[in-house]
Amino acid sequence: MKILITGVAGFIGFHLAKKMIANGHDVIGLDNINDYYDIDLKYARLKELGITRDEASFFKNISQSKDLPNFKFIRLSLEDRNNLPTLFEKEKFQIVCNLAAQAGVRYSLENPQTYIDSNIVGFANILECCRNYNINHLVYASSSSVYGLTNKIPFKETDVVNTPISLYAATKKSNELMAHTYSHLYGMRTTGLRFFTVYGPWGRPDMAMFLFTDAIINSQPINIYNHGKMERDFTYIDDIVEGLERVIEKIEFKHGPYKVYNIGNNSSIKLMDFIETLEKNLGKKSKKNLLPIQPGDVEKTWADVDNLINDFDYRPSTPVEKGIKSFVKWYKEYYNII
Repeated sequence: MKILITGVAGFIGFHLAKKMIANGHDVIGLDNINDYYDIDLKYARLKELGITRDEASFFKNISQSKDLPNFKFIRLSLEDRNNLPTLFEKEKFQIVCNLAAQAGVRYSLENPQTYIDSNIVGFANILECCRNYNINHLVYASSSSVYGLTNKIPFKETDVVNTPISLYAATKKSNELMAHTYSHLYGMRTTGLRFFTVYGPWGRPDMAMFLFTDAIINSQPINIYNHGKMERDFTYIDDIVEGLERVIEKIEFKHGPYKVYNIGNNSSIKLMDFIETLEKNLGKKSKKNLLPIQPGDVEKTWADVDNLINDFDYRPSTPVEKGIKSFVKWYKEYYNII
């Protein structure tokens, strides 16, 4: 198939592109390489895909990977409603996987307009392109944050999610509503995946795994919110990618054109246990700075993945011990730490 992956210089998009390329699909990766976090990491991911920094620096140019004949890259923003349709018209994609978004719960408290532009306007542009250019299937990233202030554990897709507590969460819920509307009105197949705390090699520097590792190695204190009374359904990147792979490559669906799935490890790990495992892998204890819970945070997440199991015969299963070990190994190699 010919697949467009947006957010390809991002954490999940990079890993998915590698998998889809290895599976023999023709992949075009799109990213605007914004500076929300270290752009050197984004360029390093693209380098792994055979795209040089110079090639990735120019907007609207399509670059052919030097190492991977079935991968091309274009630097473009989802908000660009002039050039995005041109790309769709030229390339004639069959599948679109939209992973591009302004990420981060806490950043949305300070820069709300950025989230409206990227996550609402940008997603609307993707939907319009999919409608106008007869895309077979739109797969898109949602988030566990849509569950907001729910007391029902574990989180199930049939739960009412009308109480988001961050603008980021509200934009992700909006994406689901917009996708449902397009599926209903135009018969478009859309599948949303609610990701639960994704971590692993090449991860995002703004997330706990990366922040904690960096601080511990550099003998700096780590900020632990809600005084450590937090639990998360930590999901290893390879499990996320396999879930995406199964959704993208599945030909027949039992349900109608619209569906949303949780994709998590189907368990909840105490944050303090997660930190202890990280300390063991680093061979070093952390200095802990215990703080109150932050606005936009929830105390616990836990994904019910029964629908994923029933429809795709798949359950994420990587133990957190294995995932943390893999991340620490990558981190030390990437930053040349002996």
